[in-house]
Amino acid sequence: METLVDYFSRVATHGWWRVAIELIFIGLVVYWAVDFLEGTRGERLFRGILFILIVGFLILKLIVGTLQLDRLQLIYKDFLLGILIVTVAAFQPEFRRAIVRIGQKPFWITAAHHLSKTAEELSIALKDLSEARIGAIIVIERRVALGEFIETGVRVDASVTAELIKTIFYPGSALHDMAVIIRGDRIIAARVQLPLAEAALVSGPSLGSRHRAAIGITSGSDACCLVVSEETGIISLAENGQLTRNLDQAKLQKYLATVVI
Repeated sequence: METLVDYFSRVATHGWWRVAIELIFIGLVVYWAVDFLEGTRGERLFRGILFILIVGFLILKLIVGTLQLDRLQLIYKDFLLGILIVTVAAFQPEFRRAIVRIGQKPFWITAAHHLSKTAEELSIALKDLSEARIGAIIVIERRVALGEFIETGVRVDASVTAELIKTIFYPGSALHDMAVIIRGDRIIAARVQLPLAEAALVSGPSLGSRHRAAIGITSGSDACCLVVSEETGIISLAENGQLTRNLDQAKLQKYLATVVI
C-alpha cells in the first residue's frame, strides 16, 4: 500500500494536464491495436500479452519494490525482452499488414471509394448468381466481430470483386459450400460454417439451410446476410434475425449502398 501511495504522490508532482495527455495517448494506442486486431487470432494473443505485462508490472512495483529483491527485478527486465521478441514473431502478419496500410494512400481519400466499389461489386455478383440460379450466402460483418465463425472457414483476405465471389460459389469449386464473410472491402473467409436458426425462429414456408443459417448468424450479431436461392434464384436479406425475401435489383443496390458504405 505504501508503494502505491508513494507512486501516486510522485505522479501528483507532475502537471495534471500532462498526465491526462499521456494517459489519453496510451489509451488511443491500445484502442487502435485492439481495433486493428479485432476478430483475428492476434486479438486474444494481444490481450494475453497485455495481461501478462500489467500483472508483471504490479508484481514488480508492489512486491519487488517493497522487499528490495534486486535479482528478481533484473530477471523481470530480461523477461520483458523475451516478451518483446515473442510479440514481434507472433504478430509478424499483423505488423506486415499495418506497414502496408501506412504505405497506402490516406484512409480518408480511399475509404469511401473502396466501399462504394465493394457495394457495386456485390450487387453485380448477386445479380449474376441470381440469374444463373447458383446458391450463395454472403455475410457482411459490422461492429460485432465474427472471429469465432471465421476460424471455421478458409482464410481468403482478398478484395471484394464480382468475379471472385462468383468463382467461390461456382458449383464444384473447393469453397462453394457454406458462407463467405466480408469485412469492409475485403473477403475475409470462405466456406464458413454458420449456426442454423432454431425452428421457433423460422416462420413462413419451409426454408433451406442457407436461409436458416442467415437467420441464425443475424440473430446473434449485428451482421447482415444476403442469400441467393439455388432453386428459384430469389435474393433474400437477413437482418436482426428477420428474413426479407425477393429483393429486386433496385432495392438491393439501395440497401448495399447504405450498409456497406
